[in-house]
Amino acid sequence: MVFSSISFLYYFLPITLLLYIFVPNKIKNYILLMASIVFYMCGEPRYVLVLIFSCVFNYLIGLFISKSSNNKKRKLLMIVAIVIDFLILFYFKYLNFFVENINKIFNVDLGIYIYAMPIGISFFTFQAASYVIDIYNGKIKSSNSLLAFSTYLTMFPQLIAGPIVRYETIEKEMFVDKSIIDYSKFSKGIKRFIIGLSKKVILANVLGEFGKVLTTLKNKTVLSHILQAISDTLQLYFDFSGYSDMAIGIGLILGFEFLENFNYPLIASSITDFWRRWHISLSSWFRDYVYIPLGGNRKGKLRTYLNIFIVWLLTGFWHGANWNFIIWGLYFAIILIVEKVFLLKALSKTKVIAHIYSIFIIVIGFVIFNQTSLNELGEYLKNMFGFGGLSFTNLETNFYFKNYLTILIVSAILSTPILKIALSKIKNNTKYQKYVDIIEMVACFALLIVCTSYIINQTYNPFLYFRF
Repeated sequence: MVFSSISFLYYFLPITLLLYIFVPNKIKNYILLMASIVFYMCGEPRYVLVLIFSCVFNYLIGLFISKSSNNKKRKLLMIVAIVIDFLILFYFKYLNFFVENINKIFNVDLGIYIYAMPIGISFFTFQAASYVIDIYNGKIKSSNSLLAFSTYLTMFPQLIAGPIVRYETIEKEMFVDKSIIDYSKFSKGIKRFIIGLSKKVILANVLGEFGKVLTTLKNKTVLSHILQAISDTLQLYFDFSGYSDMAIGIGLILGFEFLENFNYPLIASSITDFWRRWHISLSSWFRDYVYIPLGGNRKGKLRTYLNIFIVWLLTGFWHGANWNFIIWGLYFAIILIVEKVFLLKALSKTKVIAHIYSIFIIVIGFVIFNQTSLNELGEYLKNMFGFGGLSFTNLETNFYFKNYLTILIVSAILSTPILKIALSKIKNNTKYQKYVDIIEMVACFALLIVCTSYIINQTYNPFLYFRF
């Protein structure tokens, strides 16, 4: 079940919210946990036991670490938890990759294959690992309630595509009296959800359709490759940031404040800046649990560069068990190291050039991200830069470019904070302030109707990050 589906929008979500709002406060978390399990089972019923095991196992390990006064035992328990959590992740997500490559290298057939992966396993594994590590480091206390911890780990808004929420972020909110509805959070949550839904349905899905059209052109051109690279980048941004908006919005409705996951990454002035703005919860996870423990930038320049290399190798591999993701991660590692050594000072002096440079690097990065075959990647880059013997454009490319030009322009504008800044100025103007809430309410209602009609008519409606 995806957020941008009729079954979720008009059945699952309203029923869950009505139950959650009107049941007594002491059983709200039970309702949320049951709803989350049902939500997960709608997408992956056979792997719900993996999720339940993760809840029980990490809860018990957290308790044992908290109760132990022996530092060696505490450390051993933490290591055991991390090893088991990541062995499960490895088994389902990475075993096929290693088996296939061993078979090719040594010309054997090990015959071990996993044919499906629990959806969202990377997200809930990282949340569970952060919980255990934070208890060991004394940042948080272990939960005394299996219900509270299980609700945290399985919470359906962020269960299968993030953002990666840490226990410390919502620990207090888990036990706050929610018998009185916070109407401010509730209304913000509805607005945020509809904005995210609109990003996904009106922008990402249409950009995805454009990308599909470009891949099926009979006579591809240099321009068709460039347009596909741009539309794929915009699609991925609106798809994933839209999902994060919806997750944050539902969280607010339920009384939880998740941290932001995107901050207009396509206006970045460097790749360093981009990764402070894109998938913030993942970047901060690797910073806090890998980069800093490895020594960060405290052990000299060479060690800093090695740490960056390791972090981005893992970041690429987190996204998927394929060579293109590893290359994608290492590509950004090299760019970040080059920026740190040579470019950041120069880029800070030339904003326009810095932005053009950043967009170019980002788009190329997502070409690597989207090409699953290394041969296809090489061919795509060759054609995109005009070395594949293709004409620059033709009538077919021009036709589809004109048809989708409006959505490309609108998407480019909405990937910047221009609209947000304009609305903020209007809100701060006392002359118009009384009209703003009414206009926002009408606009949200209109967007919901438009999104519903799109969902009914569209055949292309995936969530790209579910596969991670």
